[in-house]
Amino acid sequence: MPEYQNPNQDPGMERRLLIVFALTFLVIIAFQPLLKKYFPQTATPPAQTQQVQNQNQAQSSNQPIATSNIAAAQTRSGVPASGTSKQANAESETIVENDFYRITFTNRGAQVKSWILKKFDDDKGQPLDLVNHPATEKYGYPLSLFTYDETLRNKLNSLLYANSTPGTLKALPGDLTFEYSDQDITVRKSFHFDQTYVIQVVTSVVSKGSQVEALPMWPAGFGDQISSAFYASGKIEYQYNDNIERLAIKKITGGATLQGPFHWIGLTDQYFAAVFIPQDPQNAVAVTLHNAIEIPKDPQKPNSQDTVKADVLGVAVGNPKGPSEERMYVGPKSLQVVESVPVPGIRNADPDLRSLVNFGFFHIIARPLFVWLKWTYDHVVHNWGWAIAIQTLIINIALLPLRISSMKSALKMQKVQPQMNSIKDKYKKYTMRDPRKAEMNQEIAALMKREGVSPAGGCLPLLIQMPFLFAYYGMLGAALDLRHARWLWIGDLSSRDPYFILPIAVIITMLFTQRMTPQAGMDPQQQKMMNLMMPVMMGFMSFNLAAGLCLYWSEGSLIGIVQQYVMNKTKLGREMREMALKRARKKEK
Repeated sequence: MPEYQNPNQDPGMERRLLIVFALTFLVIIAFQPLLKKYFPQTATPPAQTQQVQNQNQAQSSNQPIATSNIAAAQTRSGVPASGTSKQANAESETIVENDFYRITFTNRGAQVKSWILKKFDDDKGQPLDLVNHPATEKYGYPLSLFTYDETLRNKLNSLLYANSTPGTLKALPGDLTFEYSDQDITVRKSFHFDQTYVIQVVTSVVSKGSQVEALPMWPAGFGDQISSAFYASGKIEYQYNDNIERLAIKKITGGATLQGPFHWIGLTDQYFAAVFIPQDPQNAVAVTLHNAIEIPKDPQKPNSQDTVKADVLGVAVGNPKGPSEERMYVGPKSLQVVESVPVPGIRNADPDLRSLVNFGFFHIIARPLFVWLKWTYDHVVHNWGWAIAIQTLIINIALLPLRISSMKSALKMQKVQPQMNSIKDKYKKYTMRDPRKAEMNQEIAALMKREGVSPAGGCLPLLIQMPFLFAYYGMLGAALDLRHARWLWIGDLSSRDPYFILPIAVIITMLFTQRMTPQAGMDPQQQKMMNLMMPVMMGFMSFNLAAGLCLYWSEGSLIGIVQQYVMNKTKLGREMREMALKRARKKEK
């Protein structure tokens, strides 16, 4: 399925992963009555269980930016009075360039034809253009204007505006202004640029003396969206104080109006964002845009007639009561970059754009894991794959005491099993509704307390490791640094393994781990079933996960095999294996 180059970002994947784990445990529990019926036991099994920017960027980003300066400049320069004419005779372009981007404006519509991010490449190794050209040709270019009147909208975005700075603008900070006026309408669009990813935008449209609601927009996705999975990762996200909303495609209606307040709102995909930061959050509104285009089913064959439909999102943001004044961040969802973009006025949350980097449900674990992983990359080994390998090794060593604790708990449970069975035999003549069944549970609880046995002891290591696995999933899906990161045969650690070597390794290592782990309290037939079912199920899921996650998973299982081998040689390990063998021999008789 070549159209899913990055399938670990398939919408809802994280939730489905959680559901699969939950269903696995439910299957285990559901099989207990059948196993007891057809394979009588003498023992009851244990309870189941957002690149650091340079100094100039940081200084510039941390200073409060007042778009009102542009508005003041507009007032000083004077907006053409209604009835006068100001327009261009021919189409021209202006290129604005700093260390981070190269933006090409056209005076036709005073909009952006190309927005290249210099520090990022596309899948062909060329500088990444965030303008989605197939979609923008149908639905409009960035920084065009949205109005509810489609006729007026088409006019505003096709006029030839007078351009204050034709040619190239490199001496930043600097300004660029487009103006148009005739007997009916007056339009002005002003932009301010500095040495960061942030630009300032002020737009004003007056028709026959009345202010017109015309909102700057980013209308049609991003240039890195080349497959169905990438288009499916598109969202419209916004924040006001500590309230953050992330609207997936299925929740977005084209032409719908979202009333503010917004501290920021914009369009995002897996790795990039175009976010508007209104000067007046209380009076900001946003219009959601939802369209569709046909894309090649196989991104590697762009001229193929075999196509699929992809949803294209966009958003228009501004002030419906007057000129729209706002800052706009267009760039990577890199944690260190977005943390340097201030958003004044946010309460009870960090006053910047760090919320754009969504580490998922286990973000409390995922964010520190990423900070640690990046430190390893920066200071220990300059390769993300090896950084993951080192981190995985340390995590598994740290979890070793839990593995030992699990074995001890299972051994204690097995030792008290005969006494538990005696208690159950004493009450087996009573039905489950009989009040005397409660006395059985009380006796068993007292026995376990007296012997220091915890029914959850064997499940605790698994429960502890699961959040790390999900946190790694969230981290690898959100960490821009892993995009196109190479490791051995893998060209992109954030995408699936092209040869499925790591997913196969997951299955094999899990099979060995299951086989080597003593499970003295489990029925042999049940153990055989679980030893096969769990690795196959988990391995099947791993085939479409990020290669970085599979690396973490398979290496963790490999380390587990080594640890289990050593533990099996200890007195505790031998004792558990002897119990398991003894139980198997009894079952054969």
